[in-house]
Amino acid sequence: MEYLLLALAIVCAVVGLLGAVLPVLPGPPLSYAALWLMWWRDPAEVSATALWITGVLMVVLLVADYMAPIWLTKKGGGSKLAERGAMVGLVVGLFFGPWGILLGPFVGALIGELMAKSPMRKALKVASLSLLAFLQTTGLKVLYALALIVMVVCAI
Repeated sequence: MEYLLLALAIVCAVVGLLGAVLPVLPGPPLSYAALWLMWWRDPAEVSATALWITGVLMVVLLVADYMAPIWLTKKGGGSKLAERGAMVGLVVGLFFGPWGILLGPFVGALIGELMAKSPMRKALKVASLSLLAFLQTTGLKVLYALALIVMVVCAI
């Protein structure tokens, strides 16, 4: 049973890192699951405090991941169409590899803002803010996943 938990923890940690970049995978929850699996394997290796802190951070990351693009788009004066466009662009971008994932929210927000009859300058500003939010939350999710991988490795 111990080896099964160890193998599952390693798989969750690696897939969690992939999920930090790929929106179709729940990266932070998978990384957090890896830590829980290590705790179930040997509670002495992972403290309850570490589980609580990383759990709270995971929830904060999940909320920020969804709210940051919306908040920055609104902060930049973007319309609802720009917000929806960024989300659609993210989903469509998944089919175009890493560049699609990176540029999808930007292009979607740009098209959405142009559909709202905004001038090109404003549309570019709003799209840039949407891209910035995506990059920031993705970077934070990667850091979280790497930190939990280190914790899993240390527990091994």
